[in-house]
Amino acid sequence: VQLQASGGGLVQAGGSLRLSCATSGRTLNSYVMGWFRQAPGKEREFVAAINWSGIVTNYADSVKGRFTISRDNAKNTGYLQMNSLKPEDTAVYYCAAGPNIATLDKGYGDWGQGTQVTVSS
Repeated sequence: VQLQASGGGLVQAGGSLRLSCATSGRTLNSYVMGWFRQAPGKEREFVAAINWSGIVTNYADSVKGRFTISRDNAKNTGYLQMNSLKPEDTAVYYCAAGPNIATLDKGYGDWGQGTQVTVSS
């Protein structure tokens, strides 16, 4: 499956952004979708994941209560709603597809190109 992330940008601390991940190729409803991020000089880290039905989700502790992952299988698109953004959320955000919910990036076989999120203080 091919993935295309979008929606990044520059926002002030406390603001919100919604990232989208459009997919093509195989139907999205057979895949778990995950979001990861990578800040400069740091390793890529797990942010959130959602199962094929949208019922099961998993979040990194650092974003619980602020970020919400969702998906619209009819549109083959996943979303990451990010509220109460902090400067430490600044990173390139990647969406990925895989067979099971996983917090390690090796659990996902298909990746989008990433979208930059910058949060100013």
